[in-house]
Amino acid sequence: MIQKLNTLFNGLHTFIILWATQGFSALGSSMTSYALVIWAYQQEGSALASSLLTACSYAPYVLLSIFAGALSDRWNKKRTMLVCDSFAALCTLSVLVLLVTGQLKLWHLYVINALNGLGNTLQQPASDVAVSLLTPREQYQKAAGMRAFSNSLVTILSPVFATALLSAFGIYTVIAFDLLTFTAAFLSLAFFVKLPEQDLSKRNTEQASVLQTAGQGLCYLRENRGILDLILFLACINLVASVYNAALPAMLLSRDGGSQAALALVSTCTGLANVTGSVIATFLPAPKSRVRAICLSLLFSMSTENFLLALGRGTPVWCLGAILGWLFIPVMNTNMDALFRTYIPVEMQGRVYSARNTLQFFTIPVGYLLGGVLVDQVFEPFMADQDKGSIPSLLFGTGKGSGAAFLFFVIAFAGILVCLYFQRDGHIWKLEGKRND
Repeated sequence: MIQKLNTLFNGLHTFIILWATQGFSALGSSMTSYALVIWAYQQEGSALASSLLTACSYAPYVLLSIFAGALSDRWNKKRTMLVCDSFAALCTLSVLVLLVTGQLKLWHLYVINALNGLGNTLQQPASDVAVSLLTPREQYQKAAGMRAFSNSLVTILSPVFATALLSAFGIYTVIAFDLLTFTAAFLSLAFFVKLPEQDLSKRNTEQASVLQTAGQGLCYLRENRGILDLILFLACINLVASVYNAALPAMLLSRDGGSQAALALVSTCTGLANVTGSVIATFLPAPKSRVRAICLSLLFSMSTENFLLALGRGTPVWCLGAILGWLFIPVMNTNMDALFRTYIPVEMQGRVYSARNTLQFFTIPVGYLLGGVLVDQVFEPFMADQDKGSIPSLLFGTGKGSGAAFLFFVIAFAGILVCLYFQRDGHIWKLEGKRND
């Protein structure tokens, strides 16, 4: 049995240490974020107010990622990760101090989230390249599946643990747990993980300025249209998904049958679906067509969950929607990750991943802002003016939260159209059979 496990995870021993400890730290951070979203919504009762928390986190990430990759290719990856993790811990500690002193305001969280996002901007490309350095090429899909599994486990556990700690001990305990997980991850990375540094990572960067190096990532994407169009595909999906994320707490915390427990249960089902999908993606052999796996996974997700959230009337239906909507997302992520790592040279990955982050994720803060505005200013007022016997009321219910349900119905069609459009993109399909040797 032990020999089989050694064969299955051959060459991944150091990666597993990094993966496990960073995943533990991610659990603490996710629990804090979950608790603060609930705190923000309870303070203001506004979808826009709570969605701005995530928008502020992503804004610096999107604006500065392209330069972060250039710096990541120059800097020591391990040192960069340690410094950025420490900066994130300081941001969390500042929230705790403001809470203890009774000074915490919503605008404090916006500023702190923006600073946290800045640290993540520098940390993410270093972390992505570290995974490539620690992982044999033949294990790329398994490593991607394991990362998807840990992310899924975080999705399951963070709402459950955060809700339990909030109810029993308050938000202070949630933040203290976050700081504990950071300490464990920091010490493990500092003393037990050795990242192999490659001279290749310094090619074409020693003499070039940061701006020129950043431009190399964009030039690479311009010359490789399949990768670029795949990134734009995900950017459009992220826009739809961010509108969904902005509207979900507003609907589940306010409509009939919804509650904080309902939000936690739906989030837990999302995580369970992700875990199941991650196990499938980790242990199944590589598909004959990674592009087809990506396209079909996203189409299935977009055509199921949003309709069930829009038309459902209780937690069981919403949970079913979460399971169907997220079951194959790890399959998509795993194939996307393996495709990128195989196709993009490792010495270019920091720059290209950062250019990807700017292009693929700029729609996330836009989507959160758009979702908050649409819920508060468009769909909720529209549903409030409807008679009980009207078609919208019969479909989406009445009272607060029905507007968010109507919005889910609209973005379901938007997601399907995006999938069908990019599924016809010839540049993406040309990636089949190509690889970086």
